[in-house]
Amino acid sequence: MRVALTGGIATGKSVVARALREAGVATVDADVLARDAVAPGSPGLAEVVARFGEAVLRPDGTLDRAALGAVVFSDAAARRDLERMVHPRVRAGIDTFFATLASGAAGIAEIPLAYETGWASTFDLVVVVACRRETQRARLMARDGFTAADADRRLAAQWPITDKVRLADAVVVTDGDMASTLTQAARLAAWLRGRCRPS
Repeated sequence: MRVALTGGIATGKSVVARALREAGVATVDADVLARDAVAPGSPGLAEVVARFGEAVLRPDGTLDRAALGAVVFSDAAARRDLERMVHPRVRAGIDTFFATLASGAAGIAEIPLAYETGWASTFDLVVVVACRRETQRARLMARDGFTAADADRRLAAQWPITDKVRLADAVVVTDGDMASTLTQAARLAAWLRGRCRPS
């Protein structure tokens, strides 16, 4: 079973994904695949540098994600260009992950932009990790040191959480404490096992 775990930036997707892994559900992280797609020496990184210039590289030749982020989150056309370079590679990695699962087993792909990219329709189920926008904003500022304006730009680049919740097959709400989030993740893991019928 192909399951997408999505939400918004700083909603707690990684916490939920980790809890699901610990509960025995296989997972893959689109952000990790995206980093691999632009690793030093990769064709993906060469494309990025050709489009955005040497300024997005650190002295050691790795991608300066902060510098690139500053460009793409202030320029929608630049962001679309980056997505055209990276997303096909990420999607191929996700397809490979699901192909390795036992027949009937559930696997979860953690994909922040599942709805924005149109990928949600390719999954059997979509789980949204959600919290209030004010919570997202505060987490971004505390976690990444963003200014309020920087945080708002990141949030504006994604669909509103309310829209994602409306379309979801299941929702994990993370405005509460960690115990509440982990309890919901455990219930989700049990629910997924109940829906699977391994052959």
